[in-house]
Amino acid sequence: MSEARTGGSNRRLLTGVAWVALLLALWLWGHDTVEEPIASAPRPGAVATEGRPPARGLPPAHEPLPGAGPLVLAIKAVGLKAPIEGHGLDPRGGVEPPPYERPNAVSWYQGGPTPGSTGTAVLVGHVDTQTSPAVFYELSSLKRGAKINVIRVDGSTAEFTVDDITVVDKDHWDDDKVYGPRDTNRAELRLITCGGEYDRAQHEYTANLVVSAYLTGTGRTLPEPRVTPDTQGSSDGQAQGQGQGTSDT
Repeated sequence: MSEARTGGSNRRLLTGVAWVALLLALWLWGHDTVEEPIASAPRPGAVATEGRPPARGLPPAHEPLPGAGPLVLAIKAVGLKAPIEGHGLDPRGGVEPPPYERPNAVSWYQGGPTPGSTGTAVLVGHVDTQTSPAVFYELSSLKRGAKINVIRVDGSTAEFTVDDITVVDKDHWDDDKVYGPRDTNRAELRLITCGGEYDRAQHEYTANLVVSAYLTGTGRTLPEPRVTPDTQGSSDGQAQGQGQGTSDT
């Protein structure tokens, strides 16, 4: 697959060249995977390879939030709590995932919406490495109705509800189905990792696992105590406390 270059206006999320760039990123990411992963990517069993309509009985959508960058991804159902890194495009024109040296970090495509604001925010993470499972190894075990929280820099927590889990073969990738919003008035989220079988000849996975969710609530995250000259503690503790949040999720 030839490399694409980006350029021109970026007025709309992941449209035109930006769609191509993000799609290319996932392909390039697959080609850059380790020679031999610890295991094949988890397969979600009965999950269909085509998108399914939203499940009945899910909560109504919450009004989108003002834009604010993401800090932490938390999914209680799978015991996941991971830092979120903002990434753009790599030198080849693809979205840059977290390096394998940080397999438990999540990459947010910062060229698109922030999680919780109107549009589709995209988070990607590795499924495994050569030596161990990575941040999204258990992602396939999520069920419809599961909660996903994103702690944001403004102290708010964007609370999402999973409404679809899909395995998309790379040979049948559809930009609109994967990245396009189900409802243009909602704040939506996509979590993407490798899936399907591991092709040892090509050193890549044959599919991507895509978890779709939408904003259904919001909360506030209490900041960690800050150390001041009037309290005991080191200056290192003060630096570590600034801008960080805690959550019970």
